[in-house]
Amino acid sequence: MKKYFQFEELGTNYRREFIGGLTTFLAMAYILVVNPLTLTLASVPDLPDSMRMDYGAVFMATALAAAIGSILMGVLAKYPIALAPGMGLNAFFAYTVILTYGIPWQTALTGVLFSGVIFVLLTLTGVRETIINAIPAELKYAVGAGIGLYITFIGLQNAEIIVGNPDTMVGIGDLTNPSTLLAIFGLFVTVIFMVRGFKGGIFFGILIAAVVGMIFGVVNLPSAVIDLNVPSMGSTFGVALEPIFNDFGSLMTIEFLVVVLTFLFVDFFDTAGTLVAVANQAGLMKDNKLPRAGKALLADSIATVGGAIFGTSTTTSYIESTSGVAAGARSGFASVVTGVLFLVAILFYPLLEVITSAVTAPALIIVGVLMVSSLGLIDWSRFEIAVPAFLTMIAMPLGYSIATGIAIGFIFYPITMIAAGKGKQVHPIMYGLFVIFVLYFIFLA
Repeated sequence: MKKYFQFEELGTNYRREFIGGLTTFLAMAYILVVNPLTLTLASVPDLPDSMRMDYGAVFMATALAAAIGSILMGVLAKYPIALAPGMGLNAFFAYTVILTYGIPWQTALTGVLFSGVIFVLLTLTGVRETIINAIPAELKYAVGAGIGLYITFIGLQNAEIIVGNPDTMVGIGDLTNPSTLLAIFGLFVTVIFMVRGFKGGIFFGILIAAVVGMIFGVVNLPSAVIDLNVPSMGSTFGVALEPIFNDFGSLMTIEFLVVVLTFLFVDFFDTAGTLVAVANQAGLMKDNKLPRAGKALLADSIATVGGAIFGTSTTTSYIESTSGVAAGARSGFASVVTGVLFLVAILFYPLLEVITSAVTAPALIIVGVLMVSSLGLIDWSRFEIAVPAFLTMIAMPLGYSIATGIAIGFIFYPITMIAAGKGKQVHPIMYGLFVIFVLYFIFLA
């Protein structure tokens, strides 16, 4: 085991790897609560049951996708990088694909499955590098920042800190509402933890807010802490495959194509960015290159395919893995530890089931803060870059859609570059994406 995970070469041991894996788990365990609440549209009242996924099934799918993805990353790529259903992509799945486009969640899972299969093929053929190099870095940074703003907006809505206003479209909600007060309290606690550098600050912020909510009657008491009778995945398992065999015609639309491309695009660069960031921190980069990058991307894409079949949105690498690296993790054994802990967490379903959107809202807001840090990497002095980057970022929360932000930015980029006399610097793939996203607005507007 030590030889396989290269403990001696990396200067690590079982204790450091276990602590690193545990730290990573605590830093990202919030997804076990946030993802089911997001995909089931728990914060949106009066929806017919047919539009909602089953909470227990999504919880199980989330835990299993995270476990399998993390273990695969550890065993195949040997990196201390954990995986789970991605933030932002789950919001896109629920609020854009289901609510805005009106696509059934069953078909949306098929979109996730398609994106995962395409990701596998792109990884195996090496085409991935060509596509990544075709898209300017500034637009990649803008996508990350825009998703951060989008997630934050959803968190503020879930907490009812921001509500609809007939005069100004949005406004401040009733800050005396018990649920809103609980969310604000949770935000303060989480911010303090994060500022102090507390490992797992987001997760423990959720737990403390939940306990306080139970004390004051805002959150229901759990029926138990541990239950060996885990929830069933019967309502979601394998559903992603059904449209392929029973109603393939429903998938032949520009709308479905945009859904697949958005899932694929965001996972594409989120994974690449996370791999580089974690590898740099752990000192695993060699000659500015990432060894075994292909295996890491393959583990990520297989996890997405598996997650879709289980019944959850896109599974991706988590930047929270840096917390485990900071705690000493250097090898894939830490990821295996994280994966096993996600399996153990399934037994605590009764405790996690009672947590509400108000309790998890601070997590969304804080994750948004972390994601907008990429704004500092954009060269705002170049107007031909600043315009598409800014429009990409701002259109996501205002248009309430990650896909809309990507589309607007990718349409403006070739235009501004041509206007600046730099049209030859635009990769042909970007012109192809320009056409695709113009069609997106023509057919979906």
